[in-house]
Amino acid sequence: MITKESIENLKSHLDIVDVVSQFIELKKSGANFKACCPFHGEDTPSFVVSPVKQIYHCFGCGAGGDSIKFVMEHEKLSYPEALEKLASMTNVSLQYDNNQKKIDSSIIVKVNEYYQKLLTHNEESKKYLKSRGISDFSIEKFEIGYAASSNDTINFLKTNFLNLADAKEFGIIDTGQNGLYARFIDRITFPIYTISGTVVGFGGRTISGHNAKYVNSPQTKVFNKSRLLYGYNLAKESIYKQKSVIVTEGYLDVIMLHQAGFSNAIATLGTALTKEHLPLLSRGEPKVVVAYDGDKAGINAAYKASLLLSHSQFQGGVVIFKDGQDPADMVNANKLDELNLMFNKTTPFIVFVLDFIIDKYNLDNPQEKQSALKETNEYLKTLSPILQEEYSSMIARKLNVNAQLVQVQHYENQRSSNVNLSSIDISELSIIKTLLDNKELLSEVSKELIPEMFEIHGKEYITLLENAEDPSLIGLMLNEHLISYTKEELSNQLSIIMSPFYKKKLQQIKYSEDLKFREKAMQTREIQYKLRELNCKKLIIG
Repeated sequence: MITKESIENLKSHLDIVDVVSQFIELKKSGANFKACCPFHGEDTPSFVVSPVKQIYHCFGCGAGGDSIKFVMEHEKLSYPEALEKLASMTNVSLQYDNNQKKIDSSIIVKVNEYYQKLLTHNEESKKYLKSRGISDFSIEKFEIGYAASSNDTINFLKTNFLNLADAKEFGIIDTGQNGLYARFIDRITFPIYTISGTVVGFGGRTISGHNAKYVNSPQTKVFNKSRLLYGYNLAKESIYKQKSVIVTEGYLDVIMLHQAGFSNAIATLGTALTKEHLPLLSRGEPKVVVAYDGDKAGINAAYKASLLLSHSQFQGGVVIFKDGQDPADMVNANKLDELNLMFNKTTPFIVFVLDFIIDKYNLDNPQEKQSALKETNEYLKTLSPILQEEYSSMIARKLNVNAQLVQVQHYENQRSSNVNLSSIDISELSIIKTLLDNKELLSEVSKELIPEMFEIHGKEYITLLENAEDPSLIGLMLNEHLISYTKEELSNQLSIIMSPFYKKKLQQIKYSEDLKFREKAMQTREIQYKLRELNCKKLIIG
């Protein structure tokens, strides 16, 4: 966790005009600056930046805040990610609590530059990239490189007096029976970046016929392939603008799609799409196109992705490439119109899942038809009531059975990702939004604030405690109708929801027949003390 002191130090170095102007063009207008709002489409500038107040506000859509809020909203970053990006932009060092230190990434940056330089002298690698249709511009854009022998990498580290322990920390080298060795040997390298633009690892493709065609950096403190998406740092602007993202299986698919103008393409890192990917994938609320190969592994991966995405209520669908082709092959063959048509005519996730399940069974066999009905029913129950109604008739039609056999019922095991608009409490949701925006406050508040104290939104608070990056909370972070309280305002709001809870508890203790007199007296004193502290605004935030 970033210390309060270094956050305050960073804030003192921020100038909102300098920060915002690095992302959009500002024009002087009296004492302020103006621009067309980057958060909604408009022709007349209504986005105002105040250098005096160090805030921005859009009079069209209502967006507003300080430098940190702007970077969070514009770049779709979490609070800590925005702080780290701003620290990098202003050359300010951040300090971390609990003996945590931000790993110095300069070593992996230098290794990446070294690999890029080696590529320019390796004819075999360049020949392979050319054969796949990759242009010089794409090689530069994606910083494609080449890792030679193990000794070459280790000698580079030693010659440049780079810390070998740091290199090991990043998974560049490791120790084996025969001493140090480099993880990437005789491979074309693809640097992998975080959303905020920090290189944290590599993917590598063999050019020497090694059994492992592709390898990735090992799991490290900064590299978790289940949370990273290749090319996202380059695709994010297109994703947010187009409200669409293409998820592929490989590095070359992403590179070639970008080269062909599909700049919203990304890829998982040799792994299936996981729940850990969803917070990143949901940023900007795009329609998701899963574009996988038509082999057995690709179809199975598409099925698992469709299950995950349909359960999480993502919009979008699946494209399967047949005849052994993949997106990179189609771009290389100049089949761009065909690609565009495929991406615009996807199979919806729910339909893909149902077709996948049904295709497993021989429907001419009554017992297998029964099994298909059972499995599709079980999947249907995981969806919302409206979707169950929508797709139950389709199942009956595909299985050629009576529609009454398709059971429709609401399945409660899944937390909805949307707030029920018929019963919301703005103040409760604003408390949760404030804690989302300030994780340090969350750590302090959660010691006293429990879910039962919320009358309506206890479920959202539980989600926040379990996983602050849960996709269902993103809407709260971006909801302009919710307030992000100051500390004083937060104390007042917490007092409002906590006091009735403790008063009710006092009544329960008073009339309880299960507690002895001594226990009643002790619990009563504890609650009365908490109520006094709440009245003085001391219980939650000191």
